[in-house]
Amino acid sequence: MKVHEYQAKEILKRYGVAVPRGVVTDNPEAVREIAKELGGRVVVKAQIHAGGRGKGGGVKLAKTPDEAVEIAKQIIGMTLVTHQTGPEGRLVGKVLIEEALNIDRELYLGITLDRRIGKPVVMASKQGGMEIEEVAAKDPTAIHREAIDPILGMQPFQARRIAYALGLTGTAFKKCVDFCQKLMQAYIDTDASLAEINPLLVTKEEDVLALDCKMNFDDNALFRHKDIVEMRDLAEEDPLEVEASKHGLNYIKLDGTVGCMVNGAGLAMGTMDIIKHAGGEPANFLDVGGGATAEQVKNAFRIILSDKNVKAILINIFGGIMRCDRIAEGVVQASKEIGLPVPLVVRLEGTNVELGKEILAKSGLNIIAADGMADAATKVVAAVKGA
Repeated sequence: MKVHEYQAKEILKRYGVAVPRGVVTDNPEAVREIAKELGGRVVVKAQIHAGGRGKGGGVKLAKTPDEAVEIAKQIIGMTLVTHQTGPEGRLVGKVLIEEALNIDRELYLGITLDRRIGKPVVMASKQGGMEIEEVAAKDPTAIHREAIDPILGMQPFQARRIAYALGLTGTAFKKCVDFCQKLMQAYIDTDASLAEINPLLVTKEEDVLALDCKMNFDDNALFRHKDIVEMRDLAEEDPLEVEASKHGLNYIKLDGTVGCMVNGAGLAMGTMDIIKHAGGEPANFLDVGGGATAEQVKNAFRIILSDKNVKAILINIFGGIMRCDRIAEGVVQASKEIGLPVPLVVRLEGTNVELGKEILAKSGLNIIAADGMADAATKVVAAVKGA
């Protein structure tokens, strides 16, 4: 789960992490008074779940309160397009008005999970304001990495190493050490999967602050964080993914043309791989799970068909807990209620497979049967090209 920048900063403030003073609003007329309270010279920042806002025109400096109002009017309601939003962009509903600071240096500081070692890893770089992927591609040695024991937390010597790697000295060094330790505590306590400060700002007064902040959270741990769940902005999420979550389905929209319905995350990943190997592109990741009902299968079918890019569907089921006849019943029910506007390839194996195949055969639907994953992938890619 993602949150907006202003929400991430609210979380960080609870842990004593230094952030600029700011107020969020969806009313341009309120910006004048907010700007006056913050000193007159402010930064107006679009609030969407995507990076690259500045390059897209969503972050602008206002030298006066009146200028801040005019900028807010331009940004609120605009469709902001960045490299992370895709060409369709995101509609901006709110702006964060923040005090303008005396910038001396812009650095990078991020925490994410390194799954190879099973620990959070801090990444620090002197090249703030840039995408960390760009920095890594141009000069991997420019990134300092520090693995942290999640039980012990960040030790003082590790925080000092990070501050040294960022080239800080004096008061800024001491404040960075404190900043790093508090940020790590916030990351661990909230079950975050990402805490990215880009840029990490050092002012001419030697203060160290999170000028920007991005935080993502582990969905499986949200039951422990009701306050964070309340920050969820459904308008920022893909409508099909939101709809799928209502029915207990694991769905992620992709950019391809082959709709996938699979049981089990591993099999779903393998299915997407073999579709690409056969020359196609998956339109989604969709795991109906091991105990899906016919109703859930119907909903999954409906969600796949809601994607206008889908030109054919591949259903790949290995029946263990999930029975093949239940999948077949759901497919038949969905096809009769919703219709079958695109070719459908079905590969069934496992529990009650013969019964499942019999249900599909007697349905009268135009279904392409497949034997094995490779055969299924070849047939569905051919069906897309035929369509």
